[in-house]
Amino acid sequence: MSVVALKPGYSGDMKDRVENFHGKQLLYIGWEDHLMYCAPLCIPIEGSTPFGALTTAVIPSLYPAHPDTGRINWDEVEWFRSGERFTPDPAQSLAANGLGHKASLRFRTPGLTGIKGSCT
Repeated sequence: MSVVALKPGYSGDMKDRVENFHGKQLLYIGWEDHLMYCAPLCIPIEGSTPFGALTTAVIPSLYPAHPDTGRINWDEVEWFRSGERFTPDPAQSLAANGLGHKASLRFRTPGLTGIKGSCT
């Protein structure tokens, strides 16, 4: 949908610039085949955070209510960065893994497709 400004030449101030997040960046995280969470979650996180911290602490804390969370085999997870499959380096930072401000990170957990296989 296009937007038409009421005043010619108007340009708004973008409020979600990385400079406005006190040293953090926004990262969208979505879990494939788990629609109990209908949309990716958006979290503020430092770009220097090691990718491995996502699997050990961050992601499990985002999805604590889902019964599949504790059954995730992180060695088998398939990762997608902005829609493209990639293999992250867990020792490297989010930034070094190509995840900048407002990046989209999705993950698929083979063998886990939601509550009783319902994708929820």
